[in-house]
Amino acid sequence: MIKKTLRQISEMIAVKNEITSFADFEITGVSIDSRKIENGNLFIPFKGENSDGHKFVEDSLKMGAAAALWQSDVPHPPTHLPILIVDNCLEALQELAREYRRQLPVKVVGITGSNGKTTTKDMTASLLSTTYKVQKTEGNYNNHIGLPLTVLGLDEDTEIAVLEMGMSGRGEIEFLTKLASPDAVVITNIGESHLLDLGSREGIAEAKLEILQGLKEGGLAVIHGDEPLLMERINKYKGNVQVQTFGRSNTNDFYPTEIIQLDQGNRFKIHGSSENFELPVLGTHNILNALAAMIIAHYFEVPFTKMNQGLTNVKLTNMRMELVEGVHGEKIINDAYNASPTSMMAAIELVSNLKGYEKVILVLGDMLELGPQEEQYHQQIGGSLNPGKIDFVFTFGKLAERIAEGARSTLGKHRVFSFMEKNELIKELEQHVNNQTLVLVKASRGMKLEEIVTALQNK
Repeated sequence: MIKKTLRQISEMIAVKNEITSFADFEITGVSIDSRKIENGNLFIPFKGENSDGHKFVEDSLKMGAAAALWQSDVPHPPTHLPILIVDNCLEALQELAREYRRQLPVKVVGITGSNGKTTTKDMTASLLSTTYKVQKTEGNYNNHIGLPLTVLGLDEDTEIAVLEMGMSGRGEIEFLTKLASPDAVVITNIGESHLLDLGSREGIAEAKLEILQGLKEGGLAVIHGDEPLLMERINKYKGNVQVQTFGRSNTNDFYPTEIIQLDQGNRFKIHGSSENFELPVLGTHNILNALAAMIIAHYFEVPFTKMNQGLTNVKLTNMRMELVEGVHGEKIINDAYNASPTSMMAAIELVSNLKGYEKVILVLGDMLELGPQEEQYHQQIGGSLNPGKIDFVFTFGKLAERIAEGARSTLGKHRVFSFMEKNELIKELEQHVNNQTLVLVKASRGMKLEEIVTALQNK
């Protein structure tokens, strides 16, 4: 993590006050939460509509912070303490991260996409870690605050940083990529998330391609080659970039030539290698995420044998195709972190094709931020279900009622249940599970369907 004296910090960001008396104080790491201060941290307070972190500056220093920022429009700065007065604390955090990135010899991989970016980040980091010292975005630190904090948490001897870049609207990916200055980037796919803000899949594609604007000259862009919206635009791109593609079709640089579905993952081969790759992650769509990670690893000269080791040892962020067991012996696929029509259909395809279960149950919640056609997207999910492969559907939420409506047209009314209260859903669901049941739980993050998974595990 960043280790600098306050004099060095003042050379990296614009500081408005005299700091001579504490210029030699050294900070180690930064924190924006006074409750999580560690010794030596630089505390960065944010001023919001309903709260003001400046109230905790003195407390943070008592708890071990070496220094703190202070926003110039906040009155009564404690100038007797080691504070750095700046115009705007958030902008100072971002500029500090930008400058620290410039000083580091680290290589950076930037990853974005509508679906699969966190999984691809985890896979990429695992593959690269077989050969290099790697750090990656933790949790959901992928926005205009989280990404600068991730950069400032990089050790000086880290060789490759794998950074996830999220967005909700235009311009956000551009800001993040220009801050991170990646050597290679990945766009996993273009789905329907953020249609509410961007209006169309074309708009989403253009927003995701903003990641190229920070890519270093001659750097690598890894693109989902089966997505026409990406390929049309990348083929017209005027910048100096290398482009490699992944996908299902044999027109891509990396594509699978054989896929064998296992009980808790996949075995697959790719064009150009005789290696059998083992991926302990469910879903053939996750093989595509693995291919994107493998292109990055190949770019950094990781041999295929080591890639196999990296795939075998991959640990995904929680609630992404996570296979757990309930108290009745039922198997539960917890994919409750996020959802879009594309990712929900992929998850349903997975459970529809898994063998060895007497009963398959879907527990589906609202997919958010889909714009004016949101009800239609939900109804299409339900209407597409195969009654020979799905036994019961449980929905939670107002939009998910449209899934139930569509499902009744294919499965019949007696196999579809719709709820607005989780406790009622859980009570009914428990009547239908046993040790021969597979349950898929999936919805947008705001629906918190992991609470259903926890209930099935604990009751």
